[in-house]
Amino acid sequence: MSITVRLTELGVTLPDAPAPAANYVPFVQVGDIVYVSGQISSGPDGMIKGKLGADMETDAGAAAAKACAISLLAQVKAACDGDIERLVRVIKLTGFVNSTSDFTDQPKVINGASDFLAEALGDKGRHSRSAVSAASLPFGVAVEIEGIFQVK
Repeated sequence: MSITVRLTELGVTLPDAPAPAANYVPFVQVGDIVYVSGQISSGPDGMIKGKLGADMETDAGAAAAKACAISLLAQVKAACDGDIERLVRVIKLTGFVNSTSDFTDQPKVINGASDFLAEALGDKGRHSRSAVSAASLPFGVAVEIEGIFQVK
């Protein structure tokens, strides 16, 4: 099944790839590997802000991570000149969770991205990853995720 069809079945429309907020590029392609800069949690209503363990529950953090995954796919689509079907697989995600020092469920938060990618892409979406705590993230967002992808 095509990625576009599967995303449509899930009710997901990839947004335009977010522009970088500073002096960097949103992705770099080396051969068939695309390195996507960190995508912050943002949805139709703006940035998804909060600190896990203080003012945000794990489920809300997982939803923020899913939003990051959608932005990652939007960047991959842009890297592939608008053809998301060129995505071969997700290689690795590195997830940063804005959380208190005693919050230990960072993996459950980043599962929001991992579960979405597996659901949307099947085996192409299975990946290695890291899930780490951050004392703060840009603009006070809840989650930031960067990714490495293989394309054709």
